[in-house]
Amino acid sequence: MKSLAVTAFFLMAAPALASAPVVVDAAAHLQDGEWTIDVTISHPDSGWDHYASGWEVIAPDGAVLGYRELTHPHVNEQPFTRSLSGVIIPADVDHVFIRPRCTLDGWVSTPTRLDISRN
Repeated sequence: MKSLAVTAFFLMAAPALASAPVVVDAAAHLQDGEWTIDVTISHPDSGWDHYASGWEVIAPDGAVLGYRELTHPHVNEQPFTRSLSGVIIPADVDHVFIRPRCTLDGWVSTPTRLDISRN
């Protein structure tokens, strides 16, 4: 039932539009008890009026664990990768979701699952 509520939350959070950012790849690396999340995004950035403007790391229960702001368009750098360090992922969590957003379309409606390996 919990996963159904989380899915409903994501589906209601933003409309699905044609030019939403897409998570092409993601990885998580643990060091000294904190995680670094690397995310590769593809988006048809067209300039300051429409570009991928950030992504968040979300726990399965819907809690936001971190946010990476993207402060400028990446018109000539597609896809592109950015990292977020210092993310605390609870020990009982085996996956998170990555949800990107853009300045025009907002948050994507379906986040990308990232499995967490603690080995």
